[in-house]
Amino acid sequence: MKPITIYWRDVVPNPAKVVVILEELGLPYVSKYVEVSELKCEPYVSINPNGRLPAIDDPNTGIKLWESCAIVRYLIQTYDSEYKLTYSTFPEKFYLEQWAFFQASGQGPYFGQAVWFNVFHPEKLPTAQERYGHELKRVVGVLDGCLKGKNWLVGDKCTYADLAFVMWNACIPFALGATAGGGPVDFKSEDYPNFSRWQNAMLARPSLQKVMSIWKHKDIKSEGTR
Repeated sequence: MKPITIYWRDVVPNPAKVVVILEELGLPYVSKYVEVSELKCEPYVSINPNGRLPAIDDPNTGIKLWESCAIVRYLIQTYDSEYKLTYSTFPEKFYLEQWAFFQASGQGPYFGQAVWFNVFHPEKLPTAQERYGHELKRVVGVLDGCLKGKNWLVGDKCTYADLAFVMWNACIPFALGATAGGGPVDFKSEDYPNFSRWQNAMLARPSLQKVMSIWKHKDIKSEGTR
């Protein structure tokens, strides 16, 4: 199998989300680093007209694809023939999509805005910091409640739906301004015991151990197991 090219930046959750799935499925990959200044111009916009990361180029099927959730779904449907990270049964397969959509529409955007207003915005806007900080906590609360009495979001195993959340979860301290003098919203992991147990279980997986060890690298690759 030829390596899949992933268009990548270090310490960015969405590209790392895709790498987690590549690692879980044992797929070979190689990164192509994209500078911020290159995102909105050629040749990258020919690959992703939205000028965001990640994107992939799979020479095994000839597809170029962008949007992390679409990429994850493609990898699962194309390469997870053993249903390691998914289900083919009703209603589980629809519950998986439910959580994947929640991650894309609920977690990613709100966590991302928390990062922006707590870390990168040129002036402090307490109302925006509070708004997105509280939304971050609300999303965590939803997950914590739904994980009460069970280990995983769907069924009895870790799936792509769980793993979709893990990298943004890992950014919570950063998103709330831990590296920028702190923000107005406090977060205590002990207030969300089910969420914290789930996150720690995912971080203990070999795929996450690998991804966390390379997350700050500009060049990443794997020969895979296929």
